[in-house]
Amino acid sequence: MTHAPAEPYRTSFEATVSAVDGTDIVLSETYFYAESGGQPADRGTLDGIQVVDVQKRDGEVVHSLETTPDFAEGDEINGQIDEEFRTYCMRSHTASHVLYGAGRRILDDLGYGGFDIGEEKIRVDFQTSTDIDDGVLAELERLTNRAVWDSIPISWEQLPKEEALEREEIAFNTKTEEGVLSGSNTVRVVDIDGWDVAACGGTHVENTREIGPVTILDRSNPGEGMTRVEFAVGPPAIRTRTEEKLSALDAARTAGTGIGDLPDEIARLTDEIDALEAEVADAKSQLVGATIAELAEETVVRNGHEWLVGTIDGVGPNELSDRVRELAGETADVVALAGKDGSTFIVVGTAGEVDAGDVVDDVTAEFGGGGGGSPAFAQGGGLSADPDEVVAYLRE
Repeated sequence: MTHAPAEPYRTSFEATVSAVDGTDIVLSETYFYAESGGQPADRGTLDGIQVVDVQKRDGEVVHSLETTPDFAEGDEINGQIDEEFRTYCMRSHTASHVLYGAGRRILDDLGYGGFDIGEEKIRVDFQTSTDIDDGVLAELERLTNRAVWDSIPISWEQLPKEEALEREEIAFNTKTEEGVLSGSNTVRVVDIDGWDVAACGGTHVENTREIGPVTILDRSNPGEGMTRVEFAVGPPAIRTRTEEKLSALDAARTAGTGIGDLPDEIARLTDEIDALEAEVADAKSQLVGATIAELAEETVVRNGHEWLVGTIDGVGPNELSDRVRELAGETADVVALAGKDGSTFIVVGTAGEVDAGDVVDDVTAEFGGGGGGSPAFAQGGGLSADPDEVVAYLRE
């Protein structure tokens, strides 16, 4: 019988060894928490031997030791639980309940999908129709930390399962039946006074103030209509806040403004960049137009078809594709433009009588690289020649 959830602050105890199977130990009683419901097993020692895992098997709590023990069945031994890790799990688990309580206040059609405690972060899965965007995340964090600051008392009790299921205010995961005590129809219910109440078998602190700072890290979609919210407590939460503050200060300093005005300044800079990009695009368009106008005066005839062939600077193949398609058949039967965008490329458009793909294949066979397209439009890249050499080849 385990007493860990009932007496979460107890980290040292004496017990009788009930069974020994290699490194697996069963005790007459234990205050070690067995891994369950998203909370990891306690760490610690039995008579100085490291406990590497604690699991429930066939109604018993089994402690797996790092090495084979010297003690035997019937011996009295000492159990020592890692207080720092126990405290971290108590705070983290309780924080997940407080976060869910915050969700009760701002999320629609709320349902509980489970949670998990990791070394650096904790996650809670919400089932909700609300889009949990950045604003909602910030409000969840604010409400959670406000509940911590308000020092809300926490208690736990055992209720009949049917009664717990009938009480709509109790968060209950029907898939995992978290909080249902092994071998009974009893549910352990954790109540954060006036804030949240949930079926839960984990270890918890007695007051929200013991949780400390909570920092929400991210959100994701694990499927099944769930939204996963990840957060940190204690030192990882403080470290994350510090890093975010430094990043915000650095960004504000670079932008020449204060943190509070940073969103407006970023919006202004974004508009300015958009305007500059539009000017650059317009300048490139004018450059392409002027270059093509010059090349149109020096077209060549190949196999009875007029070809507009030349080099073009400052633009890439994707920026030329629409213009080449427009010009093919209008300015010349074949339009072939070569340039550099990292490596030499060629863009070819035709009126249909000459196959653009064949032209590109011919060029890549001569200068390497690759490409392809349709009879009316094709392009190639990675050519091992300067654009002038490609143009000279096509003008032959």
